[in-house]
This record gives sequence, C-alpha cells and structure tokens, in this order.
Amino acid sequence: MGYYDDQDGQRRGKESRRGGGRFGYFLSGLIGVIVGALVVALLFPSIFGKTNPDSAAVDSNSVANTNPSTPKTTKTVSLKVTTDITKAVEKTEKAVVGVSNIQKQSIWSDDMFGQDSKSSSSQEAGSGSGIIYKKVGDKAYVVTNYHVIEGANALEVTLSNGKKLSAKLVGSDKYTDLAVLQIDGSNVTTVAQFGDSDALKLGETVIAIGNPLGEEFAGSVTEGIVSGLNRTVPVDIDEDGTEDWQAEVIQTDAAINPGNSGGALVNIAGQVVGINSMKISNESIEGIGFSIPINSAKPVIHQLETKGKITRPALGVGIVNVSDISAYQQKETLKLPANVTTGVVIGSVEKGSPASKAGLKEFDVIYKLDDQKIDNIVELRKFLYEHKQPGDKVKVSVYRNGQPKTFTLTLGTASGSN
Repeated sequence: MGYYDDQDGQRRGKESRRGGGRFGYFLSGLIGVIVGALVVALLFPSIFGKTNPDSAAVDSNSVANTNPSTPKTTKTVSLKVTTDITKAVEKTEKAVVGVSNIQKQSIWSDDMFGQDSKSSSSQEAGSGSGIIYKKVGDKAYVVTNYHVIEGANALEVTLSNGKKLSAKLVGSDKYTDLAVLQIDGSNVTTVAQFGDSDALKLGETVIAIGNPLGEEFAGSVTEGIVSGLNRTVPVDIDEDGTEDWQAEVIQTDAAINPGNSGGALVNIAGQVVGINSMKISNESIEGIGFSIPINSAKPVIHQLETKGKITRPALGVGIVNVSDISAYQQKETLKLPANVTTGVVIGSVEKGSPASKAGLKEFDVIYKLDDQKIDNIVELRKFLYEHKQPGDKVKVSVYRNGQPKTFTLTLGTASGSN
C-alpha cells in the first residue's frame, strides 16, 4: 500500500507541477498580449477609433477615400502673398498704358491691266509704353518717349483693361526724349504719383512696369536695384553717327526691353521715379537699363503740356567740333595755339542773329560760355539749354586768328541752329 501510495503521491506531485507550469505559460502569454495591444494602441491610435484632429482632417478630405459612395475631393490651400513690391505694383500698374505709333504706308500692286498702282493704309509702325500722370475733368494726360511717337500719323493708347483710345499729341521734345499725349479720361481710374528721383540711393529696390515686345506682354513687371545715379549717356538724336546730346539718366539692372520705352520706373512706395527709355540703351548689353529721372522730366512735361513745345535759347550759328577738324586746318585756317585741341568752331553765322549782332564771325572758335569751359557741341548745348533762357545774356569767349576775344550777346530762340 505504501508503495502504491508513494507512487500515487509522486504522480499527483508531478501532475500538480505540470498544472502549475501550464498556468505560468498562460499567464506569461496573457501579459505579452496586453503589452503588445498597448504598444499598438499607442503607435496606431486610429485602429481603436482615436484620431488626432490633423489626421481626421486629412482622412475626411483624402483622395484615397475607401468609401466608394463618398465623393473624392482634394484639399485646396490658398495663399495670399502681399509684399512691399506687390503693393508698389498695385498702386501704379493701372496707370501704365500701351502707346501705338500708327503710320501711313504705301502699297504697290498690279492692276487688271498690268499697271503698277499705289495705295496707302494705316498700320502700326511701332509701340511703347506710357504713364497716365494727370486727370482733369474728362481729359487725362500721358507721358511717353519722343522716339515712341516720332513720325506718327495717328496715336492710340491701350489702357490696362485692354480698352483702346485715340490719343492727341500735345507736345514733344527730341532732346529729352519726352512727349505728352491727351486721351479721354472717362475710363481712367488710376493716375500715377511722381516721386523724388533726387532721393534715390544706390542699391535701392526699383520696379520697371511696361509693355515689352508689345501688347502681348502688357503690364509686365521686372524688379532690380538702382545701379548708378547721375549717369550721362551720349545720344545720337538724328542718327547721323555724331553725338548730339548727353542724357542724364538713372542706371538700373531691372530689365528694360523694346516696348518698355515710356514705361514707369517705380520705387518701393509705388511712386514713379523715372521714365524708362530703350533709346538710350544698348541692346547688346544685358543688365544695364536707363531711365530719365522724374525730377528732370517734370519741368519738361509741364512745358509740353502747357505750351506744346520746349523753348530753348540759341546763338544763331552753325557749329562743328574742333576735334572733327584736321590738325592741318586747326593750325593753318583756325590758327589755334598748339595746346588748344578742343572747342566749337563757328561754321556760319545767321544774318540778324544774336551772334551776328554781337560781332561773332565764321571760323571763331568758342572755348568758353560765361565761366564754363566748352570742349564740344554737346557741352555747349547742355550749358545753354539747362542754364539759359531766350532773352538771357551770355559771354562768349573765342579764339579768332589764334587770339582770345570775348563777346556779350542776348540769346534768341532756337529754331534749327544753335
């Protein structure tokens, strides 16, 4: 009995131990499942119906929506960007217009008898830009470049909204490359504000607004900086290969292309500080554009608007640069001192002119006006046009037969001579 009792006890002990091991395994497995569930819940809360606001917003608008009955939509993000530059453009852009130069052109064709016949039609010969700077009653005024309207039989202005208006030429001036037009002002909603070009600083941000390459790119905007101030650029006005004028300009790296001529150079406040001019640019050079300073343009604009032209003083002589005369003629004909190689030669004197009345003669060589040294025709014109008016007196210092002489005369009004 004892043997069997002992074996039975041992058997029960073994069974008890096996039962305890199975329970331990079960308990360990249960704990592992619970821990795993907690980890999954923490890492993937959406599985248990808990979502954060961001994920909910994405799911509700997702293109990959799993519910086929729900319309598929994309979430649209709208940004409204406003900067100092966009504000400046908004202030002025509607005041910048297109200007079309319309000219009559002859057309030759054969008639039914084989004879040449000539007819004419009006076509756009060129285009540029302009700036609406003033509105009075039902009239508005536009400033543009002289070379934009040169030779036109008719002029047309295109507003920023695309509406085309016929324009009347009020006045123009080839030396400053400026012209003023008049249009119907009933559709004009924006007038540009002139700024102070003398207050510009090197490196200051400027914006060019205009119509490069015509109406197709109307209202184009380019941004740059003021690259140079008080620049002077030689200009051949009559395109005869000889410099006629020194234009004072603002240099900028804002892109100024054909068609931008007459458009606005604007500062960060949206004020017009210059009138862009492709005429005084070199198309082969990139990154260098020029603009007429608005402070220089304002008095010219006022005269063109009120008088239709610029009244300039004149001596009443025909002139040529000493530098264009051969060294032999400088010595033998003009009899200039050996150290004199610059100045302006009087080639002719108009009868009854201020020069004639003062006693100036052919072959006199002008080397000074008042106390200003004169080396060439451009300097002579700039001194007279910028510092004198018709009726003013001026002292003219010349070499006559190699001897210095001074004459005082009263300036007349320029027509064709200087």
